[in-house]
Amino acid sequence: MSVDARYFANLFAASDDPWAFRTRWYEKRKRDLIMASLPKQFYERIFEPACANGELSAALAERCSELVCHDLDATAVSLARQRLAHLPGVQVEQGHLPGDWPGGSFDLIVLGEIGYYLDPAQWLQVIEQAVASLNADGALLACHWLHPIDGCPQDGRQVHALLEQRLPLYRVLRHEEADFLLEYWSCQPSVIDLDETCP
Repeated sequence: MSVDARYFANLFAASDDPWAFRTRWYEKRKRDLIMASLPKQFYERIFEPACANGELSAALAERCSELVCHDLDATAVSLARQRLAHLPGVQVEQGHLPGDWPGGSFDLIVLGEIGYYLDPAQWLQVIEQAVASLNADGALLACHWLHPIDGCPQDGRQVHALLEQRLPLYRVLRHEEADFLLEYWSCQPSVIDLDETCP
């Protein structure tokens, strides 16, 4: 992680919801858009690094058998564990990217609001790790704020530009607004199960 861990520690020391995930309409709407952008109804195993206090994680847990969450900050991990305690198949651990990558393979990796906290070399390592741990029909969802953030080595456009350059996947969805960019990339050119949709 390029941004110092104290940055996040200070945020969570001041509030248990420093980005107002629970209260801001912008965050709720973006979360709903992320969930609506997932073309599959169900994923076996999902990895969500930078889970913060677990608001998006709670929605993801409803769509999978197993959810693996990470966050760099110990307070965030504790809050996420409390938020997700009632949901089966959820594991929340303290970890940072690119160094702490979970074992096993995933059907979906969700990289939300994390890329600009990493320098380009670290972000490229995350991209490589993600590709290496996706199942044959796996997918990656990325969503990032597009405006510059003080102290961050990249902005959202740079983060997504590197995804476009380095991901050997098919982009099946792109949603851009003035404030954020949301993309879904798949190992397969189509995410529709033709056996379920065709007569």
